[in-house]
Amino acid sequence: MRLVGENVTPGVYTVEEALQMAEEQVLDLVEISAKADPPVCRIVDYSKFKYEQKKKEKEQKAKTHKTVLKEIRFSPNTDDHDFNFKVNHAKNFLGDGDKIKAYVQFVGRAIVFKERGEILLKRFIEELKDYGKLEQEPKLEGKRMTLLMAPKPGIVKKVEGKANEEGKANEESKPKNNGEAETETETEA
Repeated sequence: MRLVGENVTPGVYTVEEALQMAEEQVLDLVEISAKADPPVCRIVDYSKFKYEQKKKEKEQKAKTHKTVLKEIRFSPNTDDHDFNFKVNHAKNFLGDGDKIKAYVQFVGRAIVFKERGEILLKRFIEELKDYGKLEQEPKLEGKRMTLLMAPKPGIVKKVEGKANEEGKANEESKPKNNGEAETETETEA
């Protein structure tokens, strides 16, 4: 067994030797990697070791982004302005790292216009091809034609960068006030 520790010279020891060394230091012998050949062990305080492991798991859990599914609803007769408005919302959602479920709701006899819904969703995909990738092709489920899109890797940073550049440009174009006090507050995200 390979032994690693603070007061131990790293090396390969027998189990009996490792246990004896741990007892001399009034610490525990903890197996770190059982799959390694030879297995890797460490002489540490076991309760402190478990505490540090839990702390690392918490930190990793806090860093993970929970995926949110946002829905965008269209009708077969959605106008260009409404379509562009919803595309802009979809860009923001993808920029935030959220998935999108876009669907065309066919109400009453509107199911006759399935082609319009498909054309609308294909146009939606085309508008967002730079921001997201298609996970599910448009398909008809009852009176809804749905599709799923996920953000492209790295798109979150690009959208944030553009927003920062636009904010700086807006600040530069603002007229300077005449000697009035100006306060700014910053918030950390």
